[in-house]
Amino acid sequence: MEWSDEGTVIGVRRHGETSVILEMMTVAHGRHLGLVRGGRSRRHQATLQPGNDLSITWRARLDSHLGLYAVEPLKLRAANVMETAFGVHVVQTVSSLLRLLPERDPHQRLHLMAVAILDHLSDAPLTGELLVRFETRLLEELGFGLDLTSCAATGTREDLAYVSPKSARAVSRQAGQPYKDKLLPLPPFLLADPGERPPAEDISAGLALTGFFLTRHIFEPRGLPPLRERDRIVEELKG
Repeated sequence: MEWSDEGTVIGVRRHGETSVILEMMTVAHGRHLGLVRGGRSRRHQATLQPGNDLSITWRARLDSHLGLYAVEPLKLRAANVMETAFGVHVVQTVSSLLRLLPERDPHQRLHLMAVAILDHLSDAPLTGELLVRFETRLLEELGFGLDLTSCAATGTREDLAYVSPKSARAVSRQAGQPYKDKLLPLPPFLLADPGERPPAEDISAGLALTGFFLTRHIFEPRGLPPLRERDRIVEELKG
């Protein structure tokens, strides 16, 4: 079997003396692993780094096999990523979140959103906004999407200001006012198309919102610890 695709490196681990197992988030084949023979060589060192985009060809006798990757660089971001702690934390976080997806299951929209994040690391506020939108989409594609279309209590679509932690549905300001201490703030930018930059407090509220549901529906049920790199992003965006 053989196919060619493009994708982003999300993980590399040693295999034997000279090879590595490369984990890619590909456009058409989803999260996919393969062996790169000689992957620990100096020739591959700069290429096989998380955050880089590669052109890949995968070959195996059977579809169920690990298979072999042949790789060529497309866009090498790793050197720029390593310039700041923020960049490193973002790449580590995005890679860890993509790793929550099932193997070999295409998620093209999520891949595009991840690439957009990696392409804007020099703009921290924009990176934060894109990360919130990415995590919202990730929750949806894992079956735990937020319903922000109308108020869970009244059905109105106007002045939505909160999200119920129980139902993951939006709640209007008026309906939620008596219970606001038990509800999660809904940042307005999640109700609009990308455009005007949201303030820092709205980005923080967005990360708190998606973080709550990621923990409840994914990390805790799978026995996974919180993402420390993500926590650092939250602190850096506040700072």
